Amino acid sequence: MRQFLLLTASILLSLVIGQHAVAQTPLTPIQTKPAPVVKKVYRQRDTVKNTDPSLNGQYNFMLSRTRTSPDGYKMIAKYRLDELWKNVMDTLRKEKADRKNLQQKITEQEKTVNYLKTEISGKEASLTENTNKVNEINVLGISFEKGTYNIMVWSIVCALAIALVIVIARSGKNISEAKHRTELYNDIAEEYQAFKSKSVEKERKLARELQDERNRLEELLNGRKG
Repeated sequence: MRQFLLLTASILLSLVIGQHAVAQTPLTPIQTKPAPVVKKVYRQRDTVKNTDPSLNGQYNFMLSRTRTSPDGYKMIAKYRLDELWKNVMDTLRKEKADRKNLQQKITEQEKTVNYLKTEISGKEASLTENTNKVNEINVLGISFEKGTYNIMVWSIVCALAIALVIVIARSGKNISEAKHRTELYNDIAEEYQAFKSKSVEKERKLARELQDERNRLEELLNGRKG
């Protein structure tokens, strides 16, 4: 669009300069006969309206409404040239204003983008900090990562389970041994009770026999005295 405006402006300047040069160039008479009297013809102003408001449409419309001189020059109505020139300048001013506004918007958007980048960086830092806090576990004032803590806990649980299995196995063995020893003790106790009963019975038998011998001895002693 800008290139088209510059091209149009240069063409208009060329046309204006050309018309000015043609108007100022003196005409050299080429015949000695007096020129015929030509009545001035006053043309009415062209009232045909352009239907295409764009610069390209205005330029083509202006060319379509020109007249060709006998020398082959295109004659353009000054008011149409002035109108096109005015529209070109207005368009250029509008383009400059739009460009300035667009630059301001771009600057504001860059500020907004930088602000959003700063906000995103802060959010990312906060998220990273929260993630680290979630992944960390404090035990007795010591920080552990969640994965490391889980490994430690499961290792302790497995060690305790193994120790429990060993204790249960040893307890079963000890219980079996205790039961066996209890049975042996019961057997020995029964044997001892049987032996004790036999010993008591034997002592009683020996005591009766001893008493009988004493009685016999007393009878013998009494018989001798009589």
